Amino acid sequence: MNNMVLVIDENSLTGINLKATEYMSAAKSVNTLTAYRKDWQDFEQFCVLAGLNSLPAAADTVVSYLTVLADTHKVSTLERRIASISQAHQAADLNSPTSDMKVRILMQGIRREKGTAQDCKAPAVTSDIKAMVSTLPDSLLGIRDRALLLVGFAGGFRRSELVALDVEDLEFKREGLVINLRRSKTDQEGQGRKVAIPYGSNCDTCPVRSLQLWLEASGISSGPVFRSVNRHGNLQANRLSDKAVALVVKRTAEAAGLDSSKYSGHSLRAGMATSAAAAGVSERAIMNQTGHRSQSMVRRYIREGNLFNDNAAARLGL
Repeated sequence: MNNMVLVIDENSLTGINLKATEYMSAAKSVNTLTAYRKDWQDFEQFCVLAGLNSLPAAADTVVSYLTVLADTHKVSTLERRIASISQAHQAADLNSPTSDMKVRILMQGIRREKGTAQDCKAPAVTSDIKAMVSTLPDSLLGIRDRALLLVGFAGGFRRSELVALDVEDLEFKREGLVINLRRSKTDQEGQGRKVAIPYGSNCDTCPVRSLQLWLEASGISSGPVFRSVNRHGNLQANRLSDKAVALVVKRTAEAAGLDSSKYSGHSLRAGMATSAAAAGVSERAIMNQTGHRSQSMVRRYIREGNLFNDNAAARLGL
């Protein structure tokens, strides 16, 4: 075997360093990097106003910053700010002050004082979804929204996964639909997974038929599945944003007489898991559909779905 001698000049090294930076940036999602950047800017602004150093920051500085935020922000937000400060110090090859015992003790106290329960939006369970789609007209926009809601619900998709779908990811079969999910929040390396959605028993609420109808009505044969429809009812070329999913959920929830403030884009995914749990579907089957890697999150949905199943109070004879 011939030994290859690698010769790298200064210009080549600069190009390699730039490429390495691109690869390292790709290690985290765009949304995560954006959140880190905004958090760091907030911390820097605090330090400037307080006359303190942000990089490197002292543990006492981080303690003061978190103490100020604790009055108005959730514990989950504080934890993300800590992660952002830590990432900035690691990127600068500096020891992070967030690992200091003072910061850790402070956060223990904040968690005990404020609690760590998340203010979650309501899951859109099966009865909600049926009520929501029943309000939709047979216009192009209504057909799109029906497909969006039903596919998002049956697939247990995140908003970002739903709007990222292309026609090329769809495979219609005799049993239903197979969707090739190429990338997701928990699959940043793009290994992909297949999600099967069977035909529904009711044509009006069947996710497979509703998607077929949307593709036929819109004439979409390639590229993004879910696209914008302008106020004149004309199809647009651009892909829907994940924020648009939340707007559709809220708009149809309100039309169905539900409190739209309690629902969000995540309500479709949460509703699928909750409804499946209430129907006695196994934890493994729910995780296979939603792609959850955390059993603790799925078990929370199962507990909520089973609140009235085998309930002790139901047997008290009241």
